[in-house]
Amino acid sequence: METEIPALLRARESIAPERFTFHSSRMRMKMVTAEELAAMDADSDRCALELSDAAVDVMGYACLVAIMSMGRGYHRSSQQRLHQRTLDNGCPTPIVTSAGALVDAIHAVGAKRIALIAPYMKPLTQLVVDYIQGEGIQVVESRALEISNNLEVAAHDPMKLPAIASSLDSLEDVDAIVLSACVQMPSLPAVSLVEARIGKPVVTAAIATTWSMLKALGLETSVPGGGALLSGNF
Repeated sequence: METEIPALLRARESIAPERFTFHSSRMRMKMVTAEELAAMDADSDRCALELSDAAVDVMGYACLVAIMSMGRGYHRSSQQRLHQRTLDNGCPTPIVTSAGALVDAIHAVGAKRIALIAPYMKPLTQLVVDYIQGEGIQVVESRALEISNNLEVAAHDPMKLPAIASSLDSLEDVDAIVLSACVQMPSLPAVSLVEARIGKPVVTAAIATTWSMLKALGLETSVPGGGALLSGNF
């Protein structure tokens, strides 16, 4: 959240007049486990309240798996609840979740069948797969990198992703690839390369969240280096 989304917004500043400031409030999490994710999500109300004090124009809940581990469709109720917190504080703010943004992005590029790469352990990756499939999208193949430490997720070399993507068995059978189903796992330097190699849309949680934020702000969704989704066509 605090690396790739600002990078995308800075890239947009190179082609458009809008300028952005970035504000954050943290939910604690060290190990990517179901227990820590549930505790983290419970803290999201505090974060929304704190950020609404700054009268921001849009908020992004950046942990995809924290939402998806709470059960199918949870991003909708989370967004409604957190928006109510901002409303109660006198600063009504649109809420974007990376979970909902990724689902919306996959639909936007017209993908029915996808392959997915995630840093999570296999049980959490399966929760993500089940959640996405509950939104009417078939996950033909998923690859769990099984990195449990959250800091190690952030330190994963994004230039390992092209080889991982190329090793997927289902490239001919999918409409798009989710190169990183986690805002924390960096992927931006690899997106254009993988799109060029496979000739299909490549989306990530960070790109999808940026796209949803721009839409919530009523701005054009065109960002250099943001792949097909941020070409301005969606």
